[in-house]
Amino acid sequence: MTRAYVGLGANLGPREVTLLRAVDLLAAADGVEVVAVSHLRETEPVGVVDQPPFLNGAVAIDTSLSARELLEVLLEIERALGRVRGERWGPRTVDLDLLVYGADTVDEPGVRVPHPRLAERRFALEPLADLDPALRIPGLGAVSAALAALD
Repeated sequence: MTRAYVGLGANLGPREVTLLRAVDLLAAADGVEVVAVSHLRETEPVGVVDQPPFLNGAVAIDTSLSARELLEVLLEIERALGRVRGERWGPRTVDLDLLVYGADTVDEPGVRVPHPRLAERRFALEPLADLDPALRIPGLGAVSAALAALD
C-alpha cells in the first residue's frame, strides 16, 4: 500500500457537500482506503481571481493503485460530481488533485507527482500539514519548510 494525498477544492454550488461526497466516493473506490481528511478552509482564487472563493482541503489515503490508476479514479469522481472542464483555473464544482504519491516522483504524460505547482500553493500545503506535519514531499522536503518558504 502507498500513502497518497489528494487535494480537494470547489467554488461552485454546495461546496462542502460536494467535497464530502467526493471523499465518500474515493473511500468506495476499489484499492483505496481513506485514512484522514483535513479541515476544510475557505481560500481566495489563484490565477483567475474574478470568481467565488474556494473551499479547500486534502485527504490522506492508502492505496494499492498506481499513480496513474488513482488519477483516473479522481477524474471519474470529478465527472460523477458534475465537473465540466472549462477555463483553466476557472470556477469549478469540484477539483481533485493528486498531490503526493508516497515517496515517488512521477513525470509521465498526463501524470506528474508531486503536483507540479504544490510548492506555490498555500491552499494545498496547509491541509497537507494538517494531515501530517512531518510529511516529506519528494523533491520539495518537509511540508512545514515549503509553507515557511511562502511567507
